[in-house]
Amino acid sequence: MPEQKKSMSVRRFFTLLLAYLIFCVAGGVVVSGFLFPAVFGINAVSRNLMPALKTENIDFNVNDLPQQSRLYASDGHTVIATFYAQNRIVVPIKDVSDYMQKAVVAREDRRFFEHAGVDTQGVLRAFIQTYIKQGDTQGGSSLTQQYVKNVLMNQAEENNDPIAEYHAQEETIARKMREMLIAVQMEKKYSKAEILQGYLNIAQFGTNVYGAESAARRYFSKSAKDLDPGESATIAAVTKNPARFDPTVNIKAAQEQRNIVLDLMRQENYISQRQYEENKAKPLDQMLHVQSADAGCQAAGDAAFFCDYVTKQILNSKEFGKSQEDRNKLLKEGGLDIYTTMDVNANAAAMKAARDTIPVDDPSGFEVTMAAIRPGTGEVLGFGINRIYDATQNSGGGTRTAINYAVDQQDGGGWGFPVGSTWKPINLVAWMKAGKSINQPLRTSTSYPQTAFACKTAGGTPYGFGTGSWHVENSGGGTTSPESPLQGLIRSHNTTQASMAQQIGLCSIADTAKDMGYHNSPKDQMDIHSDNSFQPPMTIGSVQASPLTMANVYATIAAKGVACSPIAMTKVIDKNKRSIKVPKANCHQAIDPGIAETTAYALNQGVVQPGGEAAVTQLDGGRKTFAKTGTHEDKYMLTGGFVPQVASFVTVGNAEGQVSFNGKSINGRSMGTWYGMYIATPAWKEFMNTYLAAANIQPDNSYGNPDARFTGGVQPQPQQPAPMQQRQMTRGVEAQEPEIGELTSEEAQTVPAAD
Repeated sequence: MPEQKKSMSVRRFFTLLLAYLIFCVAGGVVVSGFLFPAVFGINAVSRNLMPALKTENIDFNVNDLPQQSRLYASDGHTVIATFYAQNRIVVPIKDVSDYMQKAVVAREDRRFFEHAGVDTQGVLRAFIQTYIKQGDTQGGSSLTQQYVKNVLMNQAEENNDPIAEYHAQEETIARKMREMLIAVQMEKKYSKAEILQGYLNIAQFGTNVYGAESAARRYFSKSAKDLDPGESATIAAVTKNPARFDPTVNIKAAQEQRNIVLDLMRQENYISQRQYEENKAKPLDQMLHVQSADAGCQAAGDAAFFCDYVTKQILNSKEFGKSQEDRNKLLKEGGLDIYTTMDVNANAAAMKAARDTIPVDDPSGFEVTMAAIRPGTGEVLGFGINRIYDATQNSGGGTRTAINYAVDQQDGGGWGFPVGSTWKPINLVAWMKAGKSINQPLRTSTSYPQTAFACKTAGGTPYGFGTGSWHVENSGGGTTSPESPLQGLIRSHNTTQASMAQQIGLCSIADTAKDMGYHNSPKDQMDIHSDNSFQPPMTIGSVQASPLTMANVYATIAAKGVACSPIAMTKVIDKNKRSIKVPKANCHQAIDPGIAETTAYALNQGVVQPGGEAAVTQLDGGRKTFAKTGTHEDKYMLTGGFVPQVASFVTVGNAEGQVSFNGKSINGRSMGTWYGMYIATPAWKEFMNTYLAAANIQPDNSYGNPDARFTGGVQPQPQQPAPMQQRQMTRGVEAQEPEIGELTSEEAQTVPAAD
């Protein structure tokens, strides 16, 4: 079909001519010095063409533009990720090189410093070219007009007003006239430097690249203040067609356009002939030093799981807005500087340990998940998962996932993991809180009436657990009786935990766990008193918790009983340099320091030292180590532990559903029966040794001294004793079982061996 020629009515011709004459006067203010105060109301025709404007409703403050937010590691300068709806970093004009400023003026509006908002020569040229000669459409827009257009479009987007957005860019005379009017008013209110500053921050300089600062970082990995003439010309050239002249899209076209801008700069005497020749001779591909423009956690590499945790914290925290929609908008447009608690060394060590333990593509398919936290602060140091973070639509399952199994469901995690025997230190703490000695001998059994666990919480709420019996055995079958709570922890015996619970009440154990920072992972069952978790088997770790929660529980022991809520951010600064409140750690003394140290003593001297069931956790260099292993049935392996400066927790298992380890080959190793110390413990140990060395954290072996108040007044002897007579209780012989409870002094003379 032949191209239709442009046609123009007589009325339209004179309307355009009138508009031109009006703006000749308005635009000539700078040059001529004449004033024409009645220019905006010259006659009825012009009033009809120029809609009334309430300029106070149009915000030209560059700080209100959508800006990228940046996520920093704890060192304050390592960028983990950026978030944006428009990839923009607003900077003052003093932080944009003089070459960049002049390149934009040369390219877009060489009479910018002469006109008063409208370039009358440009308008006349465009008028003649478009409507008299009927050639290609010419805009004739001044740099100020382009700034106005961008602001109007941005405001329409911000207000979610598609009609206003359409009118802000439609090819009509009315839109052009409106831009001209606002441009003239802007030039009366703002200086040339302020207008140029606004344009340099709002203009698009490539595919999803807005503003000179973001462009400088994107294409040359430097700040806009350091751009040389060639780099400035390259960026300034992009605005004519951001998709076509983006150097990362079409380098040949970008170089041609760069050279055009260099020529324009030379014509305006912005650069010397020598600078022109030198910069034009440089191949553009040798000048570029491109940074990734990928946004969000998807581009955060091994820090992606931590990044995802931070974003969930923001989206779930009222400090960042009334609704999740408001919080998401703030994250992507608010220009936030988010300073996180992630230690680069800790996160890297955790990710490496997880993948060393079970490779990402291991045929077993088991997940290794770990979390680390700094005791006494609540600061989350990092996560380790032998998976690749992938939040794209096609991800899910296999080696790629966007689910951070190390955290609670509400924070982007899963349902958690049964924690097994790693729960047992909580029982010991609750026992001492009840005023009892860890050396007190207890009669144990394999069957406990559920009525014996009935109790009231600290708040006075009563709980009952039915009228049946709870059958429980140690991992080797049966029970050991008598046995003290200390020995029950050292040997990880289940029956002793049950005996302790029926004496002090299940409520006291649940209350203690909550005090220490424990809660369940499923978001609709986080309260420890939920029906699914608050049952006698809780005492042997049947609950569902995230590795982060359990790391935090161990951190409470490490911090002399100071419990904190996990935090991912230390401070957040918005684009106006104002601080936004972040969730607090709320650190407080949760348990007696003597109880914490006595528990630590039991974990070190009894569990970790040679002969202990977690001796393989002992860290390098003679560093005093506190740890506990666990196994839930044949499906999950776990290890939790700490040194005074770091607490961490590891789980190994199938995060999507229960799958037996037994008989499986894992990372090339096969075993008939797996226990926590076989896989989870080496992962925990690798992480701790690697991170402590990388962070140069020196040993502190002064912690973990027993408190006589909780040892019966005597120094405990936690090492496993020599084999002696032991009484085995098995299922089916309930008539022969002794009464549950404390032993007589005569019975206490016999100390049985371990199962």
